[in-house]
Amino acid sequence: MDILYLMILCSVSLAAVFLVVFIVNAKKGQFEDDESPAVRILFDSGEVKEKKETGNEKKDEKEKGENNKIEEKSE
Repeated sequence: MDILYLMILCSVSLAAVFLVVFIVNAKKGQFEDDESPAVRILFDSGEVKEKKETGNEKKDEKEKGENNKIEEKSE
């Protein structure tokens, strides 16, 4: 009978540990985006790169320094 008390104590404590880990990860946002990984497999790798490149064109222009802009104009 004592083993049953020990097994119940172990199972409840293990369940409590898993619950705490789940709550911590939920607060960090681990489970926020559950759709894009499933959809990402449907696209070719080239399509995903093209989307990323078109979105970063303005960002790339801002990151270029004045010297780089002058060099590009002279070429």
